[in-house]
Amino acid sequence: MTFKTPDLCDEFEAELGKTVRVVAPMFQRYGGRSSFSGEIVTLKIFEDNSLVREAFGENGKGKVLVIDGGGSLRCALVGDQLAILARKNGWEGVVVYGCIRDSGDINGIDIGVRALNTHPQKSIKKGVGDRNIAVTFGGVTFNPGEYVYADEDGVLVSSKTLC
Repeated sequence: MTFKTPDLCDEFEAELGKTVRVVAPMFQRYGGRSSFSGEIVTLKIFEDNSLVREAFGENGKGKVLVIDGGGSLRCALVGDQLAILARKNGWEGVVVYGCIRDSGDINGIDIGVRALNTHPQKSIKKGVGDRNIAVTFGGVTFNPGEYVYADEDGVLVSSKTLC
């Protein structure tokens, strides 16, 4: 699927702020895919990436994992091994409201990644967090089952498929 977020904003201008929402420009681009889209699966975690491994271990065909990591800049929630697992299981991408690590290696993996920044330290692993609940960051609420579109110009969330 080929798309450009500016074109989607133009095409769905009447729906901006309603069914189509623009995420604040806060993310860095990583991963081998400059653009990606898919159905949203959410996690709400804090400095514990146990649920990330569980999610990426499942079939992710046509899906994007949206991780609300509380904006923590104290550890990484996704590293190269998790990115490899995600790619192996067909995930389109991941949006991390937090940090990743192994960015050089992740940039060579065919998956889309958006994150606040990088951090060399791994997270704790206690298995704590919530899955498939609405999460809010970047001025937008991400609801499970909605759709995310990310490219070089930004990130959009839509309650319906746009292309």
